[in-house]
Amino acid sequence: MAFLIPSHASRSGDDPIFALNGEARARARAGEPIINATVGALLEDDGKLAVLGTVAETLRAVPAEVSAAYAPIAGPDDFRRAVITDLLGDRPAAAHAVAIATPGGSGAIRLAFANFLEPGQAVLTTSFYWGPYQTLAEDAGRRLETFGMFDPRGRLDTPDFARHLRRQIDAQGRALVILNSPCHNPTGYSFDDDEWQAVVDVVSHESARGPITLVLDLAYSRYGATDLGSCLDRVLPLAGKALVLCTWSASKSFTEYGLRVGALVAVHPDAAERSRLLASLAYACRGTWSNCNAGGMAAITRVLTDPELRARVDRERGVLKALLDRRVERWNRLAGPAGLRYPRYDGGFFTTVFCADVPAAAARLKVEGVFVVPLPGALRVALCSVAERDVPRLVDALARATTATATG
Repeated sequence: MAFLIPSHASRSGDDPIFALNGEARARARAGEPIINATVGALLEDDGKLAVLGTVAETLRAVPAEVSAAYAPIAGPDDFRRAVITDLLGDRPAAAHAVAIATPGGSGAIRLAFANFLEPGQAVLTTSFYWGPYQTLAEDAGRRLETFGMFDPRGRLDTPDFARHLRRQIDAQGRALVILNSPCHNPTGYSFDDDEWQAVVDVVSHESARGPITLVLDLAYSRYGATDLGSCLDRVLPLAGKALVLCTWSASKSFTEYGLRVGALVAVHPDAAERSRLLASLAYACRGTWSNCNAGGMAAITRVLTDPELRARVDRERGVLKALLDRRVERWNRLAGPAGLRYPRYDGGFFTTVFCADVPAAAARLKVEGVFVVPLPGALRVALCSVAERDVPRLVDALARATTATATG
């Protein structure tokens, strides 16, 4: 007798990235010299999780009666105000923004998918994307569609974006687009000013055909080569023509992956619309996870609003960003001459190596003790978890694997 509904009966409970990480860790414990480039968390060069000490200290100082209590469903007011200020600063858009607490950036994405598309409708994103986008969409009863991410010059293919966006609006009467930049997962690509402007031009033009929600997934933005402000200054003027949503997360920015503290920020100039948004999103929170981590939000609020703590955190994060930047610099110095083909990469946790025969290349790499994440047409490399000293071995192994599979 089957108890699961038929559409859910064949779902896999294993996340492929976590499964690969588990295999790599098991072989490392057995004494093999493993390079584990699957982990989407920043590790020190000694393999330990990189943690911002000030955030951990602040978290331990949260009173027990605060951390044990229920948080408001939408999140505490001071937390939501602090997130808006952290994201938007003193931009005029901050006065036109509302925020709602979510369990990490994933919760923010789930909230967006489930509230701005009807069941059965499709989310639109780039052809290279973070795999859980599809999981989050499907579990919410939505679908995922993509446009070609790169044109022949290796730049964002905005004409293909325009074609797919127009097609979706015509088919659905509305569209939701999610774009992950700076530091795209999985490619590491960051849109430049011209590419952001082209996105804005497309959305502005197509908004006459139907409501468009543009979601900016900013999970890795603090590790980019350029400040997030240049992106926001181009995108925020869309608010009103389109709905602009930003995902905010403490996972990467504050190295608290397990704390599950995040938020969804919505920007719209109409106060009545903002009130409707906040009410609907709070209702969805209650119906999905009820409320978020009270102690975590209290600690992050204090870090965001206490000038001394914030300065300390910024300094500590700067040290970690420099650690990652050294790996990125070494990668770029070695990978091109080794013949690897990969997108522009100037910061962030990941890069992606294009590959003709992904399964064969990934299998060859595992034999050599190098673990990466296979994708359609590419291999995701989590440089965030690879010690700088191991980058040359990683590049050499990738060069051999991709060359062998291309010629064999």
